[in-house]
Amino acid sequence: MRCHRHSGPKCQFVPPHILDHIAKVTGVDTREPHPATLSATASKQFRDRRARSMIDLATLTTPRPGKSDRVIHDAQNQWDLTSAQQIRGESDPAVGTPKNANTAYDHVGAVRTFYAEVLGRDSIDHRGMDINVYVNFGVEFDNAFWDEKNIVLGNGDGTIFTDFSKSPDVLGHELTHGVVQYTAKLEYQGQSGALNEHFADVFGSLMEQHMRKEDAGTANWLIGDEVMAEDQYGEALRSMAHPGTAFDNPIMGKDPQPAHMSGYFPGPEDNQGVHINSGIPNRAFYLVAMEIGTTQAGLIWYAGLQNLWATAKFADAATVLSAQARILARENKVARNAAQTVRSAFRDVGIH
Repeated sequence: MRCHRHSGPKCQFVPPHILDHIAKVTGVDTREPHPATLSATASKQFRDRRARSMIDLATLTTPRPGKSDRVIHDAQNQWDLTSAQQIRGESDPAVGTPKNANTAYDHVGAVRTFYAEVLGRDSIDHRGMDINVYVNFGVEFDNAFWDEKNIVLGNGDGTIFTDFSKSPDVLGHELTHGVVQYTAKLEYQGQSGALNEHFADVFGSLMEQHMRKEDAGTANWLIGDEVMAEDQYGEALRSMAHPGTAFDNPIMGKDPQPAHMSGYFPGPEDNQGVHINSGIPNRAFYLVAMEIGTTQAGLIWYAGLQNLWATAKFADAATVLSAQARILARENKVARNAAQTVRSAFRDVGIH
């Protein structure tokens, strides 16, 4: 997920290093630009400016303030959200077309249910904020993003990526960027930006596990595997269990995520490696979840998120998360050895 720091975040699901590699590879195939090339260009443009004003929501069911209502819009394959049409509101019946509006509606509902039932959170802002989702954005757009107000989903090009609305962890990841926005407000660069990506991956994965009734032992711990087209079947964007193994093919390139601080990416690209270095805390979370379970690990990470600050670094997160584990253990909400488990996991990935 890529967020642009100027004029508000524009958090995108597919990292720029993947889109740029795809554009480079496919750019030699035909005279006409490949959809991936157009997506890479469009994604950069959206990182550099905000989407224009939201459309009038007076039609269909009007969202109820403070009720965390779902509002689904059809962007009709346009690049401008102002031309979108609201097609389904909270409690409205399923629409006949486009069917992906119903899929997005259901997946947003699953995210909302996870946050409410497992973490006790009322929507993105914990005050019942309505959740606006736009499907069918752009033409063969290979991405999805959160722009501080809306989740916007592309259809994919059908060759590398498919419709982003079909993946629960896409919606969970995007909505969690909103939760981060209303809690720690982690700056989107360097280690704080990697933590921003990390928390989005954590809760995107946990909501999908909750929806599918999985646990740490049965989950695949992959992010973005469900948006891969047939030619890329079996690949993913990230692996929380084994960072650096999610993909390796001529089209997408090779997964650059490290699983340990010894492989930390120090370069300026990708806002100083926010999508790359997030693999390190991702691996730490996986280790904790495998030891004490995803539910308890999720409680610790949610408490930690609410106690971090905008410029927090990896070591800060390790300290805060272990402290929150100790507090939750004292309240009998997690295992007595949770703090030691958290410390051990971070040390295993080189964070002290």
